[in-house]
Amino acid sequence: MKIAFDVDVLAKQMSINDMVHQVADWGYKYIEQSPHPRINPFYKHPLFSKEAEAEYRQALKETGVEISSFIVVYRWSGPTEEQRQHAVANWKKIIEIAVNMGVPVINTEFSGDPNQQEICNGMWFKSMEELLPIIEREGLRVEVQSHPYDFCELNDEACDLVKSFRSKNLGYVYSASHGFFYDQGKGDVRHMLKYAGDELTHVLFADTYNQTKDCRYILNPPWLNQRGAADVTIHQHTAMGEGEVDFQGIFETLREMDFANRQLKPDAPKVGGDNIACVSYFGFPEKMNKQAPEAREILERELLGK
Repeated sequence: MKIAFDVDVLAKQMSINDMVHQVADWGYKYIEQSPHPRINPFYKHPLFSKEAEAEYRQALKETGVEISSFIVVYRWSGPTEEQRQHAVANWKKIIEIAVNMGVPVINTEFSGDPNQQEICNGMWFKSMEELLPIIEREGLRVEVQSHPYDFCELNDEACDLVKSFRSKNLGYVYSASHGFFYDQGKGDVRHMLKYAGDELTHVLFADTYNQTKDCRYILNPPWLNQRGAADVTIHQHTAMGEGEVDFQGIFETLREMDFANRQLKPDAPKVGGDNIACVSYFGFPEKMNKQAPEAREILERELLGK
């Protein structure tokens, strides 16, 4: 299993070189490259100039750090056909970049619009029909998560969408900080992880409050506090222990599922190498020098027995 750090909290304020060196200083061997304005910006076409690539490769060489995965967010589920076509073009480019950089995994979100689920569902399947043959040809693993305000927000439905392809190149991402959206506030992490089963290849670790509880978040105008009625969604990516996520349940279930070793076996359910456990803390860069190493130590202890 690879323990990675999502560099979103660094990329907005550091050069690529400094970003990689900081992750190495915190004791991580792997970077999860979330959307970056010079590499894989949100919704827009990937960039990654030869200068950016050279800077990244040099920093990786200097530190011994590797890129475990790219995160991309594109409108491959529309809701308009023009958006979908742009997204497919973006996907083809990021696949090319991943292959060139030797990165075996790309993880992403369903995107779309929860108010137009039927249209977005159809758009997503249309995009997958075009992209999955390319993904399989290149030997990559693409992993999908349902994100708050996507056309699909529920864990079990998202898993069923992924499972429907029966592809070794398609996996599922479970994000702990989205879990209360995944089952509408129950927070039953054990059920959700077990339901994902062999599709589960990637877990994002961060805490959050349960948005379905009264006054956990306060929005104005007041009627938006009823979970937003799909007009707004709110969650956090804080340090483990700062919210209401059942991390004991997550760790116990992942150990039961042998998450740390499953992809290393001859009958591994997916391509793309090891499963990934990623620290996904955002919003508080001033706390990272303490929280990032602590999170790595927690994952090493709970999932690797170190």
